[in-house]
Parts: sequence; structure tokens; C-alpha cells
Amino acid sequence: MSQPFTWNSNLVWNAPGAVWNGSTNVSKPTKPMTQDLISLGISAADWTAIDDALTTLETKLGSKLLDLSVEQRQSLTKMGDKSEAFCRQALITGRQNADKLPPDTANDLAAEEADLADLDALRPRLARLNALREMADDTEVALGSDIMVFSLSLYGILKAIGAAVGTGLDVLRAQLSTRFARKPRAGKPDAEPK
Repeated sequence: MSQPFTWNSNLVWNAPGAVWNGSTNVSKPTKPMTQDLISLGISAADWTAIDDALTTLETKLGSKLLDLSVEQRQSLTKMGDKSEAFCRQALITGRQNADKLPPDTANDLAAEEADLADLDALRPRLARLNALREMADDTEVALGSDIMVFSLSLYGILKAIGAAVGTGLDVLRAQLSTRFARKPRAGKPDAEPK
């Protein structure tokens, strides 16, 4: 009696292990079936706590922050690393001579000293948020890569068993073709519309 198709999931894709009616696939190993870079394992309770923390950030911090347009951001005079030392010294010197300043300038000086204190308070939090954001971005890429590597291997297996899969394989093939579609070469004119 013939044996059904089986796959040993501990082996790499295209390695010996695919068995059909007693014959083995002996092609050279190329890619692992899975890479498993990360598995978050975050509980539902932890996701709820994370969502609550994000809500707190949005409420306490987000409501105080600006959302500048591209035009606004481009038109602003910016304080870079080199000019920051100048600005700090200007505020210190202004405070030392506050009694000589016009009243409006003295009031503005107090407001800018408050801005500097806010900047100093924001920066360490921003550094923590940026570090967390970078790790979250990397984790998103790793999770997607884990899924993509497995899905490509799974597609190869489904393609190998062919007719047994049915019409679902045609849908997968069409979706995969958009992922690997070749772009027109630079310098070649687009085809004339028909």
C-alpha cells in the first residue's frame, strides 16, 4: 500500500524529508522552514496594561505636544547642538542683567527659561520613547520576516502537493506574484495605452 505525502518539519526546506510513495526528495538544502527570530508571548493582561500606559501618555503628554506641518517645520529657526550652548549662555546672561532689560524682554526671558526647563525635562523621556520605538520597529520587522519565511516555505510545500490543495493555491500564487513582480527598467518608456 502506498504511503501518503508527509513532511518532517524539523528539516530544512528542500532537504530530504518530503516523502511521496516511499521516494524521498534529495535536493540540496537551501532555506530553513522557519527562522523564529522572536515570539512576543505578551499576555492579554499585559496588552491591557500597555494600552493603559499608552492612553496615559496620549492624555498626559500627547495633549501638550505640537503636531507641526511640513511647512511649519521647514520655516522654523532651529536650535541645533552647536547653537544650544549659545542659547543657554544668552539666557544666563539675560538673567544676570534682567534689571537692565525692557519689561517685555524680561517677561519673554522668563517664558524662554521655562521652555528650556521643559526641553530638559522632555529629552530623557524622548530618548526612552525613541529607544522603545526603535525596538518596536525592529520587532515588527522580525515578526513579519518570521511569517514571510514560513509562508514562502509553506507555499513551496503546497505547490509540491499541487492538486490536493485545490483552488486556494491559485489565490496564493496570484498574491505572491504581486510581491515578486518585476518593475520596469529605468530609461525604458512605458508602453503606449491601448
